[in-house]
Amino acid sequence: MSALAVFGTGLLTAVALLFIVWLIQLFTRNAGLVDVVWSAALGLIALEYALAGDAPVVARLLMAVLAITWSFRLAGYLAARMKGQPEDSRYTAARESWGARADLYMLGFFLLQAVIAAVLSIPLLVIAYMDAGPSVVAGALAVVVWFVSVVGEGTADAQLKAFKSKPENRGKVCREGLWYYSRHPNYFFESLHWVSYVVLAIGAGWWWATWIGPVLMAVLLLKISGIPTVEGKDASQKREGHDEYLRTTNAFIPWPPRK
Repeated sequence: MSALAVFGTGLLTAVALLFIVWLIQLFTRNAGLVDVVWSAALGLIALEYALAGDAPVVARLLMAVLAITWSFRLAGYLAARMKGQPEDSRYTAARESWGARADLYMLGFFLLQAVIAAVLSIPLLVIAYMDAGPSVVAGALAVVVWFVSVVGEGTADAQLKAFKSKPENRGKVCREGLWYYSRHPNYFFESLHWVSYVVLAIGAGWWWATWIGPVLMAVLLLKISGIPTVEGKDASQKREGHDEYLRTTNAFIPWPPRK
């Protein structure tokens, strides 16, 4: 199959999965499942690309292992976090603002998420159709970047979970571990994860297209669906020390806080 046809298959996979999630939330009235399935969808798309591509086996195998492991780690974490919890406040607020058209608009939002997943998968597609496998140096460096990003994100997630589990921390800002150096270390490492495929694809004919991954993810988290939703206008009223945290601590890249 051509790369374009395989990309279409990946897009259809994402659309089908998120449409099913939309149907499920019609009955559960909990749209949070979309985050879990969206993460898992990228792993499934990576597998499709690896099986259909014509790049050397080592390139496709390494890409698939890295992407699928990242995908299911994140999906598993999100699934555990939402278990037994009410709908995420972001989706509840969206339902209230959309009113009678909420279900229709939610469908549009889910389908947009499917398109974003397909666009993010472009670096994986480039690797699946490389003319030659990555060099030993590029492959090793890609694994190092991937390892740092996944371990970093997992550590940040675990530290925040541990902080929130203590009753005395309710309503407070987490400034422990990686959260002392960044207000959103999980977002930073999530964006860094996509750099690993840029490194792995060095030498590919469409190598420049792999930058879509880290750039798009950073834009989404910094400007659209990440930080703006967490640090909204009422955040300072909900969390003690929020304003001071914003003044002294980097939003994204981990760095010692300002005095």
